[in-house]
Amino acid sequence: MIRALRQAARDAASTALGVALVAALLFAVVGVWPPMVAVESGSMEPHMERGDLIVVSDPTRFGDDGVAGVRTAHEAPAEHRTFGARGDVIVFSSPALPGTPIIHRAHFHVEAGENWYDEANPEYLPPGVDSCADLTDCPAPRSGFITKGDANARYDQVNGNSPIVTRDRIRSEARVRIPMLGHIRLTLAGE
Repeated sequence: MIRALRQAARDAASTALGVALVAALLFAVVGVWPPMVAVESGSMEPHMERGDLIVVSDPTRFGDDGVAGVRTAHEAPAEHRTFGARGDVIVFSSPALPGTPIIHRAHFHVEAGENWYDEANPEYLPPGVDSCADLTDCPAPRSGFITKGDANARYDQVNGNSPIVTRDRIRSEARVRIPMLGHIRLTLAGE
């Protein structure tokens, strides 16, 4: 009995060490912690689904062009497609949804004071919005990104999910999708 317990303890310790080594290696490569996030909602469907595990990195880690290493849907060349569409997918925090990071596509960058209504796609604005004066944060009170979930009908900055996403709120950039593996993390977190 004691021998079996010792063997089980050694097996658990070697498994924990293996997991720690993989995590340390991923951190060394991607430059952010945690190096993976689980998708918690369907806002990025069909390109990311709830329960997918996403490997992320610092946006500037791999020498991408763009503001702060982020290529927006408006600026990216046609061949620069990430997760099925143009523009990088970023993970950011929002004061509108504290504690829950958002993983959405960067559509375009705005400078402080810019009238971004003219650059916005009318399809992603609510009906009746006819000018900058009809939008929150327009003109832009600060420089940052206008974002949107691929499955969402509106920009995050008009549906209340987030104010303009400033560089300091960007945690990471999505790089690789591993289907379904995030369900483990979501289950352990009770989500």
